[in-house]
Amino acid sequence: MGVQISRLAPKTEIDLETLSGKKIAVDAYNILFQFLSIIRQRYTGEPLRDSKGGITSHLSGVFYRNIKLLESGIKPIFVIDGEPPDFKMKVLRERQKIRDKNKIKWEEAVEKGEKEKIMTYAQGALKVTVDMVGEARKLLEAMGIPCIEAPSEGEAQASLLVRKGDAYAVGSQDIDSLLFASPKMVRNLSITGKRKLPHQQMWIEIKPELIELEKMLSELGINQEQLVVLGILVGTDYNPGGIKGIGPKGALKLVKEKQNLENVLKEIDWEFETDPRKIYDFFLNPPVKQDYEIEWNEPNKDEIMKIMVDEHEFSQERIEKGVERLLEIRKSGTQSTLSGWFKK
Repeated sequence: MGVQISRLAPKTEIDLETLSGKKIAVDAYNILFQFLSIIRQRYTGEPLRDSKGGITSHLSGVFYRNIKLLESGIKPIFVIDGEPPDFKMKVLRERQKIRDKNKIKWEEAVEKGEKEKIMTYAQGALKVTVDMVGEARKLLEAMGIPCIEAPSEGEAQASLLVRKGDAYAVGSQDIDSLLFASPKMVRNLSITGKRKLPHQQMWIEIKPELIELEKMLSELGINQEQLVVLGILVGTDYNPGGIKGIGPKGALKLVKEKQNLENVLKEIDWEFETDPRKIYDFFLNPPVKQDYEIEWNEPNKDEIMKIMVDEHEFSQERIEKGVERLLEIRKSGTQSTLSGWFKK
């Protein structure tokens, strides 16, 4: 959903330093997906693995990227998905079928040496597993970074943190958090820096993008409920692809003309099993946890070394250097105590 509706969203390009001193509610699943997608062997598309075959790309991303964010003064709060709504289960099964097909195409591309296709199919076959999320959570907690488990969708819970003032913005690649009424969101937190365009000998600079809900609604001339209808028309996680023949601009025009969901439904052919009203209500009233705790702790060097070096065979020297950087952040003059840092 994010790619389609993001074309209509006014974005402000920023630097990481712009977010210094701010708390970002990170959609854990989304950022782990990014790490798994990017941190791969260039010529085979394989993710990083330890000698036992366990995937470690997500741990590499969690460790090094969060150190970079912390050094920039950013305070990440990871929000972990709970149970998806029942009407998402069919979509999840369909996604698994697509991953299975991409895995076969990936293996064929490697066998044929089709370098331009290898990474595309490898990324299309990836999945963030429950075990990966658990491993990432253990590492985050060892680093002293808070984690909150949502009762359902992580972006809904992260959006609540922003609305309550416990975070500045949601950190995610998808725009769903705006449908969940987050006042602000930041994209590209995990992929800033120079990136090579697929199939091209060209490098581009990717910077974080800030999208503000109030500004977006104002520029589009719609309200929050109409934004949800717009999202449903172009496609969400619960009705992928949206309504055939309706793009973002056409969807916006229809929403502004018809004003509400019921009027819009009279003008379209709804071909999904899930009642659109259920999707609409879910975005406006998602299950969220009101009594969460955000707790910052001292980094636990021994636990980090155990997870990264003993269990997953990362370089001891490199991890020790990373831990030193982490501890230096903790001791730095501008962030003299975690409790004081958190209150800024």
